[in-house]
Amino acid sequence: MTVYDRITFDPATLSGQPCIRGMRLTVRRLLEALATYPDRNEFRVEYPEIEDEDIRQALEFAAASLDDKVVELPIS
Repeated sequence: MTVYDRITFDPATLSGQPCIRGMRLTVRRLLEALATYPDRNEFRVEYPEIEDEDIRQALEFAAASLDDKVVELPIS
């Protein structure tokens, strides 16, 4: 089992959504920000409190949360 020590859940913070280190920054918002700022230098200016390990764990957490699903396609 993977331990995400930088992903926190607190019902009092953003209704318990997964956040980065108890901040009011959800994993989802972090991933959206990474997509918005593909240049890491611009990202760092906007989010100076985010560390590389926060990003790594957010990406790993998101990937682990996705369900691999096989979709059966009709035979034509």
